[in-house]
Amino acid sequence: MMYAIQLDMYQAAAVAALVLLLGRFLVRNLDLLRRYCIPEPVAGGVVFALAHLALRQAGILEISFDSTLQTFFMVVFFCSVGFTACFRLLKKGGLQVLLFLGIAVMMCVLQNGLGAFIASAFGLDPRLGLATGSIPMVGGHGTAASFGPLLEKAGVSGASAVAIASATFGLVAGCVIGGPTAVSRIRQKNLHSFETATGSNEVVVDKNEVTGAIDSGRFLNAALCLALAIGAGTVVSAWLNKVFTFPIYIGAMLVAAFIRNTTDMAGKEIPMEEISTIGSFSLSLFLGLAMMGLKLWELADLAVPMVVMLVAQTVLMMVYAYFVVFNLLGKNYDAAVMTSGFCGFAMANMQAITQKYGPAPTAYFVVPLVGSLFIDFMNTIIITSFLNLL
Repeated sequence: MMYAIQLDMYQAAAVAALVLLLGRFLVRNLDLLRRYCIPEPVAGGVVFALAHLALRQAGILEISFDSTLQTFFMVVFFCSVGFTACFRLLKKGGLQVLLFLGIAVMMCVLQNGLGAFIASAFGLDPRLGLATGSIPMVGGHGTAASFGPLLEKAGVSGASAVAIASATFGLVAGCVIGGPTAVSRIRQKNLHSFETATGSNEVVVDKNEVTGAIDSGRFLNAALCLALAIGAGTVVSAWLNKVFTFPIYIGAMLVAAFIRNTTDMAGKEIPMEEISTIGSFSLSLFLGLAMMGLKLWELADLAVPMVVMLVAQTVLMMVYAYFVVFNLLGKNYDAAVMTSGFCGFAMANMQAITQKYGPAPTAYFVVPLVGSLFIDFMNTIIITSFLNLL
């Protein structure tokens, strides 16, 4: 008889911490992972998911957990990203934002067209192909959970399970291919961060360097800014979701951007370094919890057509990122970092790349702005259009 363990949110956070520590150990000790900038939560999470699969298939153990903190850390991270949306920088990155958005919109169209075509080729409802297209691959689990039931109401049987499983697959695929795709371009073109002053294109950090004492007051102010933005953001999200389906964090991002730009105009200072630090560890814990929830047996149980669709979507993402995204965005270092972030809109990819090769300020402005604000709106329109056409 299989033993089932239900972890509460505190226990889940503790296990996520262990997953992150495992990932850190693997990345530090396996050159392949380090060379291709595989994020630590992904490295540790895949091992956890494989072990969980083996235990479940052997009839020994199945683990489930409260996902409350996963949602919380996701909102905190994207709220911290909202504080980076300083519109006085728009003059510098405005054209890149529009270009990146256009590239992302075309990707959504291609993903949905590919999914519908393969589903039809296997004699399935073409709308089922949308559940492996931009719904999970761009929108992620939030959009999958929203549109899956909508597809089922339209008569597409099993759409919710397929969309959720595809979102999980897309999360992993985007993280796995994003780093190698960008690194290959960085090495091929010998690209450098403009802030890197060393002779190598890797950032050299003196581990003995004293960086200064932590200012607890600034960290408190950062936490207060995040708490205010998240709280007010729930009201904004509730209002927006009456019009379109948006991810839960959209309101917090918008309020954070409003606070940032209002204080900028008033000549006041926001503790951005501290907000970024809180956002960074929130991203790591969110990904750790998300990887813990990766149920590989759901992917293994998918029918052959579903596996074909998922593989085809991964190949499309990799080819499009390598040949189209990088080239159209300027073939420079920021373009390479944006290419990594484009794969599944995974900020963890960009974080891993910049930690090794140096800052990419334009990329960190463009990708979160498009990936977390504009693309969700455009993706909703594209998905709805395909549903009407099919």
